[in-house]
Amino acid sequence: MAQDLASMASIAGELKHTPVDTIPAIAAGVRNAFNSHKTKPVGFRLMQLRKLYWGIKDNEAAIVQACKQDLGKGTFETYIAEIDWCKNDIVFVTRNLEKWVKDETAPDIPLANKLLSPRIRKDPLGALAFTPLVGAIAAGCTAILKPSENAPTVAKVMQHIVETSIDASCYGVVQGAVPETSALLDEKWDKIFYTGGAAVAKIIAKKAAETLTPVTLELGGRNPAIVTRSADVRLAARRLLWGKIHNAGQVCISQNYTMVDKAILDPFIAETRIAMKQFFPHGTKDTDDFGQIAFSRQWSRLKRMLDETKGKIVLGGSMDEGRRYIEPTVILVDSPNDPLVTEESFGPLMPILPIDDLDTAIRIAGEVHRTPLGLYPFGNKQETDRILRETQSGGVSVNDAWFHGSIPTLPFGGVGDSGQGAYRGRSSFDCFSHRRSVTTTPGWMEGLLDVRYPPYEGKLAKLKQMNELKPDFDREGRVKFNLISYILSLGAGSKTGGLVRYAVVLLGKPAKLLS
Repeated sequence: MAQDLASMASIAGELKHTPVDTIPAIAAGVRNAFNSHKTKPVGFRLMQLRKLYWGIKDNEAAIVQACKQDLGKGTFETYIAEIDWCKNDIVFVTRNLEKWVKDETAPDIPLANKLLSPRIRKDPLGALAFTPLVGAIAAGCTAILKPSENAPTVAKVMQHIVETSIDASCYGVVQGAVPETSALLDEKWDKIFYTGGAAVAKIIAKKAAETLTPVTLELGGRNPAIVTRSADVRLAARRLLWGKIHNAGQVCISQNYTMVDKAILDPFIAETRIAMKQFFPHGTKDTDDFGQIAFSRQWSRLKRMLDETKGKIVLGGSMDEGRRYIEPTVILVDSPNDPLVTEESFGPLMPILPIDDLDTAIRIAGEVHRTPLGLYPFGNKQETDRILRETQSGGVSVNDAWFHGSIPTLPFGGVGDSGQGAYRGRSSFDCFSHRRSVTTTPGWMEGLLDVRYPPYEGKLAKLKQMNELKPDFDREGRVKFNLISYILSLGAGSKTGGLVRYAVVLLGKPAKLLS
């Protein structure tokens, strides 16, 4: 009961911005904590993750209330996309962290170099900013979080959880807007992780470049969905509609526009109407199952996009500025140059662009945005395989709307201008770790190493004999046929394959003798 009261109290009042003049000291504090090596022991990391789990668990009511207040987000969506997601991620990481931190035997090492015990350590990068906290803790880093000021109640709950659950000397929260963010960027970090739009990402990347600070950027894009004439129209309509109603379409990987083969256009729109009625039998305005736009500026931007489109609204379209409400809206557009296609909506707008064939869809997808964050092809296997071959994107959900982005253990990230780097699950640990190559040269090897010391006269041939790899291809790039290798490997093409085939032969002989 006391925890619930403290939790709910954390969301009361206005969001207090962190005084700008205190930010250098905050940054120095987490740097000093990292330099003390406090966060490096695996036991410390596991303890912080476990405490964070219970911090989230004990504040579930406040998280639900904050998401409702800032985003109009219902209880169901808050649990599956926020609370349970984070808790499951923590449990998964704690179960695997001791395995991940162990040194790895370096792969592909020549036999002569194996004597040096080549291995890869996983060292924490250091003090991080704007970072996913679970991955930072798991990797042994210290971190400062900077929540979005556009969701002030959620930001307050995040700060309450961090400050009351885990080590305050290693992890902290800075609240504010542009001045506070600028002050954070003025500090030297060992990595910066940013999730948001491309405009701010460019500012962060430019600032990070001044100190050669690595960045991971998880952005967005004009993500295309492609529905071919071979697709299951009902499933495509239902799944793509879901992709645009979750969090009122405010999902960076949801489809921005959908290209539908003209042969199935009318059935697709009809199935979308049916799905909308099934999902929301009493409409979307007064239900806990559909949210609102996060802030007024975003609502106005979406309204402007609808005002400027030359398309025709075929479903939805109602709005309420006071409640920041926009109904899921399907718009039939006739050009890939329509603003609903060329701009990222980040809202419950579903432009449909009719296409003649798959060639046209692939061409338009590349012209609108060559490297979007997500891609959603619907069709038969031959068609979807072709789309995968001839396009680029951060991730793909075949015959679904951003399902790949809902799997917490699957690496998630963009490509090109939709982002760089990946995180989630093991990838979050890797994102904030440095893979440090290590060798140990024993003293008894000195005689073998004599070839590397001057004078070099007469040593080159010996060195070549030790290190030079002979190509198995000729000057035309054709692989040479080696009869001896073919016989030794029983035609398998590799040593491993040859051993397997020899094992099969040898095991098969006793069976024949018994028969």
